[in-house]
Amino acid sequence: MTQDPIASELKYTPVDTIPEIAAGVRNAFNSHKTKSIDYRLLQLRKLYWGIKDNEAALVKACKQDLGKGAFETYLAEIDWCTNDIVFATQNLKSWMKDESASDIPLANKLLSPRIRKDPLGAVLIIGTYNFPVNLSVTPLVGAIAAGCTAILKPSESAPAVAKVLQHIVETSLDVSCFGVIQGAIPETSALLEEKWDKIFYTGSANVGKIIAKKAAETLTAVTLELGGRNPAIVTKHANVQLAAKRLLWGKIMNAGQVCISQNYIMVDKEILAPFIVELKVTMKQFFPNGIKDSDDYARIINGKQWSRLKSMLDSTKGQIIMGGDMDESQRYMEPTVVLVDSPKDPLVAEESFGPLIPILPVEDLDTAIRIANEVHRTPLGLYPFGNKQETDQIMRETQSGGVSVNDALFHGTIPTLPFGGVGDSGQGAYRGRSSFDCFTHRRSVTTTPGWMEGLLDVRYPPYEGKLAKFKKMSELKPNFDRDGKVKFSVVSYILSLGAGSTTGGLVRYAMVLLAAFGIKQYMDGRNR
Repeated sequence: MTQDPIASELKYTPVDTIPEIAAGVRNAFNSHKTKSIDYRLLQLRKLYWGIKDNEAALVKACKQDLGKGAFETYLAEIDWCTNDIVFATQNLKSWMKDESASDIPLANKLLSPRIRKDPLGAVLIIGTYNFPVNLSVTPLVGAIAAGCTAILKPSESAPAVAKVLQHIVETSLDVSCFGVIQGAIPETSALLEEKWDKIFYTGSANVGKIIAKKAAETLTAVTLELGGRNPAIVTKHANVQLAAKRLLWGKIMNAGQVCISQNYIMVDKEILAPFIVELKVTMKQFFPNGIKDSDDYARIINGKQWSRLKSMLDSTKGQIIMGGDMDESQRYMEPTVVLVDSPKDPLVAEESFGPLIPILPVEDLDTAIRIANEVHRTPLGLYPFGNKQETDQIMRETQSGGVSVNDALFHGTIPTLPFGGVGDSGQGAYRGRSSFDCFTHRRSVTTTPGWMEGLLDVRYPPYEGKLAKFKKMSELKPNFDRDGKVKFSVVSYILSLGAGSTTGGLVRYAMVLLAAFGIKQYMDGRNR
């Protein structure tokens, strides 16, 4: 009979054992066993079946920790991870291949310049609680694919999932190279005292600063997946019905505990009334029998976060126009729409990370863009609804980690699209190929053949009389004058066929010759 990994209490890893565990994965990496493609594929395939064999336990754990229904658990946790593994196994061979270096001068191509993909080493992955399977396993898949060894530290706020993840790792993977550390602040602090070749963290900006500061002491690279006060902007030319439906979905998913869901919605005053009507209509469509007893609506992760959200709602000067029901004993909080009148309202100025939906009416698009930049210049996500001219203007005059035009958080649901923040919403990206790149060093390599020694003589002393030769070999001539204006040369244009460079010109001449040859062959065939 298979042991239920949730049945026992979550046991924190003894702090005094952490240095030895960290040393173990460092030594394992130095043995080079993780570098072959066969080893990486084997570990990925075993991880896949480890997840598949424990699907029921993961569904049960997500329900226990977050009140998350089976549909959301499969959609955003289990199937996401298994699909990610399959995608990695199907593409790993091509990802690992050396790349030809681009933008190499013709003379330097003789050295076969290329980019080699080397694993970074022993890495630390610190997960979070809102998507406790996805946001722990997905970076682990990238680390395994890249050839790294890894320690995973799941979130202690989702203890049931943390236990299942430990069970999966320890029964599926090579435990000399991959392990799980359980714990909270003391255990995480002990992990940060160790030397890692990369730290991957998902969570709050405050903790992200602590990790970045600690990593800087040893010049350790970090990827930080944080959050932000993400704006949604609904212009007067937007499809009001679709905007309401899609933005409401973005806030009911996982009870709004989604780092890229909109934190507030700015709506043009001309369409404010119909937008609110559509929100109410959509809520009844989503939950015709009420939301509290629906298996499709999750719960807030713990009492601390529930109290924080209630405090935010109590502190707003806005008017509740939909929702507001809550039950602390169940950690339940209904999606709550609040009409606010200032960007300084706590519901706008602070990240809620929950099912709170403040609406801020605005006079026009320029005002909305100005407020978005004032509230948070570099949020994780941005959600513009309007015509193409309007959405293009919004993207042109703002910054964000990603954008879903005319939708809520959709860019973050495409598993092969790079995902990450900018500025204080995060640094680095992962997902799909980017997960492999995240844990890979792109190593520049050249090979100098012996027969080139005569060509390289210019680099050896004595240098007398060699400067002119060196300049002739390496100096690039600008195509602009002292005023920054581009100089046009008829001769250069003809010689390069308008390509703007010698290499481009050679390519175009080759294409012309191939076309001419093809035409000649065709004409010869017709004349036979």
